[in-house]
Amino acid sequence: MKRFLVATVAILGATGAQAADVGARPPYTKAAQMGAVSNWTGFYAGLNVGYGFNDPVATFMPNDVVSNNVFSFSNPNPAPSVAYDVKGVLGGAQAGYNLQVSPNWLISLETDFQGSDIKGSAATSYALIRRPGQVNAQQNVEWFWTLRARAGLLATDKLLVYGTGGFAYGSVHANSTLSNTIGYTATAGGFSAACGPASAPCYTGPTTRTMAGYTVGGGFEYAAWRNFSFKAEYLYVNLGSSSITSAAPTTPGRAVSSYGTHFSDLDFHVLRVGVNYHF
Repeated sequence: MKRFLVATVAILGATGAQAADVGARPPYTKAAQMGAVSNWTGFYAGLNVGYGFNDPVATFMPNDVVSNNVFSFSNPNPAPSVAYDVKGVLGGAQAGYNLQVSPNWLISLETDFQGSDIKGSAATSYALIRRPGQVNAQQNVEWFWTLRARAGLLATDKLLVYGTGGFAYGSVHANSTLSNTIGYTATAGGFSAACGPASAPCYTGPTTRTMAGYTVGGGFEYAAWRNFSFKAEYLYVNLGSSSITSAAPTTPGRAVSSYGTHFSDLDFHVLRVGVNYHF
């Protein structure tokens, strides 16, 4: 009987110790999961930084007899189209929701906002009374925003490889200016351009507008530890084409002379890296 009591006390003591140990363990949270076998379902948010670049084209067109004949925007000496680089750094934040639909597949909805220094300009020459001049076109992407779907393969429990695509929207500042090495006043057909002094921009057309388009791309994301993941991503962003009108100062009683600049699709490639926190 003594032996039985001793054995019973020993078993109860071991069971109590085990229960106390279980009670002291932290709950099996998602943070713990991300450190071992990742569960990707849930909300996330993070930051990113990157670089954007491409080479759109600007084409110039006369709007009246002054810009057409005096400034040679048409034959025999037209101001030629120009291709120019837009490039610059960008940075911003992203947020989204993941749904892990199976052990190996995931779908998401993600949005991001980017501050941008993507910009570029180029000049083309023309002749006015055998004096050299130039027409300059420029564009600057001030910010852009995307709303995208993601679909990905979990190559491992921590590595996500995905494609993405959706809507893009951005603010673009554009301008086109004309200047010449002499000051002048030109009139024809009721239109006039009173330009001076020499080499100062005469025709100008600064415009800031929001433009809409689309984006597609892909990347990979790695659940490094606990709630944090790191990603590298490529996006192609297309905000569409646009046109602006550049006008000159005029003399009293005359209509304003102007010319148009057509910008091809403002599309650019984005390479960026980022970090996400999974809630």
